[in-house]
Amino acid sequence: MPIVDVINQDKKKVGTIDLNAGVFAAEINIPLVHQVIKAQLAGRRQGTAKTKTKSEVRGGGRKPFRQKGTGNARQGSTRSPLNPGGGQNFGPQPRSYEQATPKKMILGALRSALSDRLKADRLLVVDEFKLGEAKTKELVKILQGGLGLEKVLIIDEANEKLERSGRNIPHVRVMRTEGLNVYDVVKYDWLVLTKRAVASVETRLNPAS
Repeated sequence: MPIVDVINQDKKKVGTIDLNAGVFAAEINIPLVHQVIKAQLAGRRQGTAKTKTKSEVRGGGRKPFRQKGTGNARQGSTRSPLNPGGGQNFGPQPRSYEQATPKKMILGALRSALSDRLKADRLLVVDEFKLGEAKTKELVKILQGGLGLEKVLIIDEANEKLERSGRNIPHVRVMRTEGLNVYDVVKYDWLVLTKRAVASVETRLNPAS
């Protein structure tokens, strides 16, 4: 079972915590992580691209010229895909890019991503975030001054001051435990969890449960 130091906002050790080996020391499955991230990003696509077909373009009801005798190729409409202003053949139509991903795959990919962060010494456990006010500069001072971090994902339970303070900081994201996902864990260089967030994540991802 991995043992990790618990630090405060000034990066001073205030204790230790035993992490669940099934969650934070699992076998790292890179292909699984890649597959889940692809599915997650595909689900974010709007899929609203649309072009008009020949039947949807305005105009073109009258035959442009007679069938025979003009020397031109026969035409039935000025809105044919062959003409300027005509409809488009095989253009994009509204669709869903969502990829069905089993829940077990998502949880397995999360365990892999968390284990990789711990193995790379890119995971910190903070006892708690105490902010006097919901101010951006106060959180910046903690992250850059106290913890010495920049591109960081912070996971905590409901903490309104922390969430509001982190909204406008570039390369910093504050997220509740229920929103923890593979893409954001991989995207940010550092992962910071509070003690109560660790307990919640272990309950959610414990393979024995």
